[in-house]
Amino acid sequence: MTTARRAPARALVWLAYANLVANIAIVVTGGAVRLTGSGLGCPTWPRCTEDSYVPHGELGINGAIEFGNRTLTFVLVAIAIACWVAALLPVLRDRQSADPTGRADRRPLVLSTVIALGIPAQAVIGGITVQTDLNPWVVALHLLVSMAIIGVCVVLVDDLVGRPRGWASPRTRALVHATFVVGWVVLYLGTVVTGSGPHSGDLDSRRTGLDPRLMSHVHAWAVYALVALTVACLVLAVRAGNQPLRDAARALLVVELVQGVIGFAQYFLDLPELLVALHMLGAALTSAALTALVLAARARSVSAAAGR
Repeated sequence: MTTARRAPARALVWLAYANLVANIAIVVTGGAVRLTGSGLGCPTWPRCTEDSYVPHGELGINGAIEFGNRTLTFVLVAIAIACWVAALLPVLRDRQSADPTGRADRRPLVLSTVIALGIPAQAVIGGITVQTDLNPWVVALHLLVSMAIIGVCVVLVDDLVGRPRGWASPRTRALVHATFVVGWVVLYLGTVVTGSGPHSGDLDSRRTGLDPRLMSHVHAWAVYALVALTVACLVLAVRAGNQPLRDAARALLVVELVQGVIGFAQYFLDLPELLVALHMLGAALTSAALTALVLAARARSVSAAAGR
């Protein structure tokens, strides 16, 4: 017998969306820290200085910006904990109920736990970033973990909202997975380009030592491959009449094209801060869109669909 899954509480759905928005926002504020040269605005961690957890006047605007980014982490923690509790409560109610029907889905609890645990992990990586004087490879890891958490947030939202999915052939799913892998290569190469360029987060921070122009071209070629794969996914989805996959591929393609325009503009305009910040926002949206594409190519379980 298939047990129907109970529809999620509205509060849990809103908290899942809040998780997604907050994790994208912290990518943007982290970018502001780097672009304003505030990466060592608070020179120690977890304190801002050796004597204080908060910045003082001598640290200036850079200390305030870096401290503001750290403070946003507490907002992130509050949302993540609230989401985790909201996902836990129906599971606890099920344990106290003898009724085997209408059970709550446990996947939201698992996913919200992963998201919640990702925040202290990021805090540790952030501390290592400061202690290593903004080592560009550690900074890259810090950003990529945020991108991964954004992907998990998208999975959680999709699980709760239960958007329709169409059947995708094995060939189409293989193409979608290839697109996802190449997309993450693009995200990684983007961190290498940033780590080789002028926006180090602090004037005294070292760079990767790689040629930023060469790495920009390598990154661009990976982007070309990603766009080609996304177009192929879109064509297959249209031919198969798979509307959910078509919509996901189209959304990803739009993000890629906008990212491409911003990328070329910032390259030829010598990396103005505003365009770099928009590019980082686009990277976060790219991670979200890549995850949505993979989900659109996967069939939803019968029990999960029955509870919607």
